[in-house]
Parts: sequence; structure tokens; C-alpha cells
Amino acid sequence: MRVIAIVNQKGGCGKTTTTVNLAGCLAADGAQVLVIDLDPQAHSTMALGVDPEEVEENLYEVLAEPGGSDHLQSVILEVGDNLYVAPSGIVLSALEQKLASERVESRTERLSAAVEKLPSQYDYALIDCPPNVGLLTFNALRAASEVIVPLETSPFAINGVQKLLETIGLLSERIGHEVSVRILPTLYDGRTRYARKILTEIREMFKDMCFDSVIRQNVKLREAVAKGKPIIRYAPSANGAIDYSALAVEVSALDPSLGVAQLPEPEPRVNDPREVVVRYRDPMASDVRIAGDFNGWVPDKGVRSLIESEGQTRIWTKILQLPPGTYQYRYVVDGQWLEDPENPEFAKGSVGGRNSILVVR
Repeated sequence: MRVIAIVNQKGGCGKTTTTVNLAGCLAADGAQVLVIDLDPQAHSTMALGVDPEEVEENLYEVLAEPGGSDHLQSVILEVGDNLYVAPSGIVLSALEQKLASERVESRTERLSAAVEKLPSQYDYALIDCPPNVGLLTFNALRAASEVIVPLETSPFAINGVQKLLETIGLLSERIGHEVSVRILPTLYDGRTRYARKILTEIREMFKDMCFDSVIRQNVKLREAVAKGKPIIRYAPSANGAIDYSALAVEVSALDPSLGVAQLPEPEPRVNDPREVVVRYRDPMASDVRIAGDFNGWVPDKGVRSLIESEGQTRIWTKILQLPPGTYQYRYVVDGQWLEDPENPEFAKGSVGGRNSILVVR
């Protein structure tokens, strides 16, 4: 079974539309397809004609309860020929709090363990992820071997997906589980010169990572969602059905064991920025930022952040891009400027107190 996560931390880029309609087209071609709805908003569940309020059990019981990984098959519903859904519900938003006392590794492997115990009847499992990079998305990335990133054809979306790819790489390295990634241009309006320009930029930037298929804007896709059907069953001659059918052919033709081309990593030069990762741990803090002479002492300017929990302790991971050199910094914890408690190197600050020292070689 091929397990494919549909991921993007940005909302409105076509994650659910892609999950449901790719699943519908694969099923129409004869594959047995399971949609795993990991978004607490349950949009994939509803788009496949299931009312989440009427479901007795959903993925929360599978992911939150002891031994729940044995029961994924029992919550799965058949929603059409060759097409199935593991439904979601708003209760999934409480999963992180429910599992707060468990080890990070245990929390992020819940879905993977459940998927591994599924019967062999399914050819594909497509995972619809929430619009953030949190516990549910971590579970999806751990369970999947492939990732599709729907990318709206706009410059802001390109910037966001670059950061997402960096985050996926960081998580893959941390959990020791590599995934192959492909970019799917969505919401494309080929009538405008601007959209054509952005699509060209996407193809030049991501090269072999980019699908040949492009998903055009199509009102029939919205109508199909309202009817609780994939577009291939609602309007098989619509542009949306044509585009997702082409994507299904492309996906089925891929050899997942070969992976896909990744963004080239240039040879680092002496003064090239390095990725620097620092972490702050605190069970009581609600907001942690970092400021230093590398960002003009503006908290979190130019910094990527990840937030996780280990038991009652929250961990803020700060990811910086810095050329070699020596830097001074402090954390801003709930508005209070503090030195790094895990770094013994410090210098006297120009306005009093102590600044922590960071050396990038």
C-alpha cells in the first residue's frame, strides 16, 4: 500500500480538494483507496458524503486510546466503489493535550502503527492534513512514504512552501524517516499572464519535484464538495475531473521506491549561511522568541519556529540561517528578556544583564 500525505501549512491551497478528488479518480481506475482525514475540521469526511456528527467512532479513538492502533479498520466507512474514509471530527483537536504526557516518539507514531495493521485490501491511503505543522501532521509524515504539497499559484504560497519543505526535511532527519516530496500547482487560472508567470517560476524553482499535472480553478470542484462526491462522479467532463484524472495517472505511474529529485544542495562556501538550531525548554512559558545582533534585536525576525511538548515541558525550537561568526542573543519569554539557560557562554549586555554567545563556524 502506498501512503501519501497531502500537506501544506497554508489553508485554502487545495489540500482537501486534492485528497478527495485524487482518491476518487484512483478509485474510478479500479484501485482500492482509503482517505484518512486527519483535519479536525473534517472537510474530507464531509466531502465524501459523511456527516462527522453522525459517526460513532472516528480517528480520535484510534490515535488517543490505548490499543487504538488495532481498531483503524473498524472506524473506516465505505463511501463508494473502491473508496473508503477514516472519518475525522472536532475532537481530534484535543489529541495533543490528551497525549501531552507521552514521549514525543510515541505520540508521533500513532498513525503509522495503525496503518501498518490495516488489511492488504487497500492500494492507496491518502492522508488529508490540517493547515499547520503540529502533532497530527507529524503523525501523517511518519506514516507516509510520499508527500504531495498542493501549491497555489501565487508568490506568497511559493515562499510558504519553501519553508514547509525545510520543515519536512528537518522532521525527516529528526525522526529518521525519509519521504519523497512532489509539488502540485493548484488554483491555476491560465487566462491571466500573471498566473502563467507564477507557474513558470514554480516549475523553474522545483524542477523534477513538480508534477506535470496542473489543477485549474473550476467551480464544479466546489459543487462536488457540496454534493459529497468526488468530481469524477459528480461532473466527469468538467475541467476539475480532467485535471485530477491526469494527476491520478501520473501518481499511479510513479515508482515510489525510486523517490523523486530533491532540491539541489549547493556546496557551502566559507561565508555561506549555516542552519543553526537552538532550543528553549520551559513548562510554564506560553510565548518564547529569540532576538540578537543577527536580526537587529527584533524578536523572531527571520526565524523559523517549531513548538513541541515532552511531558509537561514545552520546547521551542528556533531555526536560524547565519554565516560564520560570533553572535549575541537573548530569549524573550512572555515579554521578559532572558539569557539562554542551557548556554554557559555569555557577555555583558550594552544595556545591562547578560547576553548569551553563539559561535557559528
